[in-house]
Amino acid sequence: MKKFYANGKLLITGEYVVLDGAQSLAVPTKYGQDLVVKTINEPTLIWGSFTHTGECWFEASFSLPKLRLNAATFNSDKEGSAEFIAETLQNILQEARKLNPSFLQSEKGYVVKTKLTFPQNWGLGSSSTLISNIANWANVNAYTLLWNAFSGSGYDIACAENNFPIYYKLTDKTPNTTPANFNPQFYDNLFFVYLNQKQNSREGIKRYKEKKQHIQHEIDRISQISEKITASKNISEFEDLIKEHENIIASIIELPKVKDLLFSDYFGEIKSLGAWGGDFVLATGNQETLKYFKTKGFTTVLPYKEMVL
Repeated sequence: MKKFYANGKLLITGEYVVLDGAQSLAVPTKYGQDLVVKTINEPTLIWGSFTHTGECWFEASFSLPKLRLNAATFNSDKEGSAEFIAETLQNILQEARKLNPSFLQSEKGYVVKTKLTFPQNWGLGSSSTLISNIANWANVNAYTLLWNAFSGSGYDIACAENNFPIYYKLTDKTPNTTPANFNPQFYDNLFFVYLNQKQNSREGIKRYKEKKQHIQHEIDRISQISEKITASKNISEFEDLIKEHENIIASIIELPKVKDLLFSDYFGEIKSLGAWGGDFVLATGNQETLKYFKTKGFTTVLPYKEMVL
């Protein structure tokens, strides 16, 4: 039996502009995804995907070594179909095989079980953790597998594979990851709030690419903010930086800031994380923060130390 695990992710700075070379700050989360592989004698790949509560939401079987889909079942209220998800998984496995031709080529078969340790709709990286785990199983480069099967900056892969905050920068499609000394003394004043909806990052990226013009100055400033945030000595300095960051991204993508849109009466500062419009936001606050958001109908509020690895 082989077992793999990948961390979830949150992009603290650099959403969208990370695609164009901005140095961004990202943190791995205490939540992630397991992948367990058991060998069987039949030349079949039997796949099962499980929620954080242990419910099987997707099953499929493939004949080996051709990786032909035999059957698929989708048991979820998420959007999608068994065939679409099975074909997506099939594509990832096929791309992994292109990178390592011996992958899934033995006469034996496998039973694979994946399990998230966070709710599917949280947007902490159900796809990136899967890519990372499959890459480790196939012994291939996870970034290459990501870009061959999907797209994206790759910061989520960096989080999957590192157990500490990182600076991430993409230069000519080469990922550069360095440790970031981000351990704020004011972590008791930082909270992650789930916005009750999962955002499609592909749609956000498409809008960004349509709206961006000459933004090198903004990219450079975001890179500076990423470093300044890790050096923040107090919550006031941190709030000034995330407020400036929100203003810069809002001006590029021409969308209202989440605080203006949903929480204009909130006493602290709020910053979007990743694609704007869903998933988690970062809020500064105090003991009144949980009460504020819950009265607004946002009941998933995690203190910093409960979320960040």
